[in-house]
Amino acid sequence: MTSLDIAIELAQKAGDPPKPPLVVGLGGTLSPSSSTEKAIQISLDGAAEGGAEILLIPGPSLEMPIYAWERKERTPEAQNLIAVLRRADGIIIGSPGYHGSISGLVKNALDYTQDMAEDEWPYFHGRPVGSITTGAGWQGAVTTLTALRGIVHALRGWNTPLGVAINTAQRMFDDNGKCLDAKIDTMLRDMGREVAESARVRALMRGARNDPNSIGSDNDE
Repeated sequence: MTSLDIAIELAQKAGDPPKPPLVVGLGGTLSPSSSTEKAIQISLDGAAEGGAEILLIPGPSLEMPIYAWERKERTPEAQNLIAVLRRADGIIIGSPGYHGSISGLVKNALDYTQDMAEDEWPYFHGRPVGSITTGAGWQGAVTTLTALRGIVHALRGWNTPLGVAINTAQRMFDDNGKCLDAKIDTMLRDMGREVAESARVRALMRGARNDPNSIGSDNDE
């Protein structure tokens, strides 16, 4: 029996229909025509096709003061980011490649997850995470993807088997956000569905854990 089978069985015993998992996408750039953000949205669409509720936190919403652990005050943007990530059952992160790694904008946003260090589910613990990177050439896109997946691992997230690196040296998206490369479009949507499928397991098990009548709940004696 798989983890999904167990989670579904627990949800059925609880008697309530399972709620769809929440998959959060974050990243992009400050540009309103960001290729990275368009890629994240397509992957989120794939997650929605997989039965997830989706929410995008775009690049402009990630413009926050440089994270410093000794500072306790938080901007509304930082408060919203952490509140949403705490609710997330799955995450999709997208970053452009800047000088061989992820952008400062995205890295700074991920640094704020230190606020989740003492949570019951710290950082990205137990959450599937899909990674998307873009770059004006394959070298930058691929090295950035490797770096981003390493950061996800450090944050205790579960990297999806599929990660997507996109070479934007050629036009990859139209003005409406449609991907002009059928293979890349398929990969983005498939990764979104991978996140949604694994996120459903987390959502079901979290719901069962909070139900006092479910086997394995926190209230079991």
